[in-house]
Amino acid sequence: MSKFDEIVKKHKEGITVNLFITASSKRNIFPSGLNKWRKSIEMKVCSPAQDNKANMEVLKTIAKFFKKPYSNIILISGGKKREKTILVKNLNVKDAEKKLEESLDGL
Repeated sequence: MSKFDEIVKKHKEGITVNLFITASSKRNIFPSGLNKWRKSIEMKVCSPAQDNKANMEVLKTIAKFFKKPYSNIILISGGKKREKTILVKNLNVKDAEKKLEESLDGL
């Protein structure tokens, strides 16, 4: 059993990831932590939570982190909330968990 079991889930097109976003931060940071109570990966973005700017920055940051085209990252839920679920196409759970584990090591 992985600590990401309820955060990163298999999807027919790839994986889904639960995120908890802090907008208007000083720096973009992904992942910035693991929130066990909210069952999500924490993320900070510089853009404000208005006019969809923070959501766009979330998707771009996730695409860069997983080295996937921007078109492979889709916001599934939470468009106007801090808690979001995204779909990363063409990625498997094992590879995603490994990359997240490496990035969260020491946090």
